[in-house]
Amino acid sequence: MQKLLILAALAATSAVQPALAQPAPLANPSVTVQHSDLDLSTEAGAKSLDRRIWRAVVEVCGTAPDYDLQGKNDVRQCRADTRQFASAQAEQVIADATRPQMIRVSSIRK
Repeated sequence: MQKLLILAALAATSAVQPALAQPAPLANPSVTVQHSDLDLSTEAGAKSLDRRIWRAVVEVCGTAPDYDLQGKNDVRQCRADTRQFASAQAEQVIADATRPQMIRVSSIRK
């Protein structure tokens, strides 16, 4: 009888543990795309940034199984919307990189 209670307790503990160990999915997952190592004033640098953005878009939008048509459509729409938003940010970063940057030097004396 005691062995049966121990086995039941172990079974209950092991059944609950995996459910508690999994993190809750993020409502709006995000990924930071690093670009400080790229020369964004060149076409090659801009293309590298675009590839990094695409990989980040795929990561945050995830995937759907082949049998889930609605899920596939949701992922496709997520990727389109997310890429459009991220590309707008990238265009601004690239524009800033191609503009000559002036350095303002001011005296700190009063």
